[in-house]
Amino acid sequence: MKIIAIDIGGTDIKFGLIDQTGIILQKGIVSTGKENTIENLLDKLSEIIEKYLDKDIVGIGISSTGQVDSKEGKIIGGTDIVKHLINKELVSVLKEKYKLPVIMENDVNCAALGEFWMGGAKGEKDFICLTIGTGIGGAIVLNGEVYTGSNGVAGEFGHIQIESNGRKCGCGKKGCYEAYGSTSSLVRLVNETTGESLNGKIIFEKIHNNEKIYVDIYEKWCDYIAQGLSIIINIFNPKLILIGGGVSAQGDFLLNSLKKHLENKIGENYKKGLELKVAKTGNDAGILGAAYLLLKKEGLI
Repeated sequence: MKIIAIDIGGTDIKFGLIDQTGIILQKGIVSTGKENTIENLLDKLSEIIEKYLDKDIVGIGISSTGQVDSKEGKIIGGTDIVKHLINKELVSVLKEKYKLPVIMENDVNCAALGEFWMGGAKGEKDFICLTIGTGIGGAIVLNGEVYTGSNGVAGEFGHIQIESNGRKCGCGKKGCYEAYGSTSSLVRLVNETTGESLNGKIIFEKIHNNEKIYVDIYEKWCDYIAQGLSIIINIFNPKLILIGGGVSAQGDFLLNSLKKHLENKIGENYKKGLELKVAKTGNDAGILGAAYLLLKKEGLI
């Protein structure tokens, strides 16, 4: 049995052929493209799907950026990246065209389930996943199931307010977590402080080289991340928080910084047994989670 798994992002579409044991047999990546209409997206998805179609395919699992109603198989909200896709019948069109089961879920929820199935949360039924990249995403896993809330959009941790009347966020509100703790905000802090326009990779190189001004900016940024984490910890009292997204490549260096900044932000009872870990499946998390969901829905796992 094989699953065609697709992860739709704002910049790229990652895809793969995955078997029922979680082994990625093949994978690839294509540009999402600037013309993100439903017609163009369906053309790209069809190219991917038809590349892998054979008698062993049991279904198609889709991970997508944006707010996703997985029951209806629709994107129901999100940023400008997905505005042309909101409320479009993506899943039903693919089901009708290929006569296969199709599921779609939010990308961070899929990433969390990918980690639950094959990564850093293997064996853990309850945990929080926080992805830090251009924005901040979140997922809540309870008893091995993603908690999606009353209409599918639970876990939007990036839009917790951490600064009253603070910096304007892309969502239109002020003071959101992702306006302070995302990688984009680190880039902005560097630009505001030094006048330099540097990407995250170069910034971290300077931090690791102990260039003081960049280390100071990094510590301020980590404090913002810890501030948001403290709110999440106080609400959920989790045993495990997985940190995903591009910054997870920083591994223990980042985790140790976050633990230091968390020290005085949460009470002793919240620290007991709390584990912070970086995600293990990297860019494959979304396709793994999408494949897992499809298998689970079809009773194959």
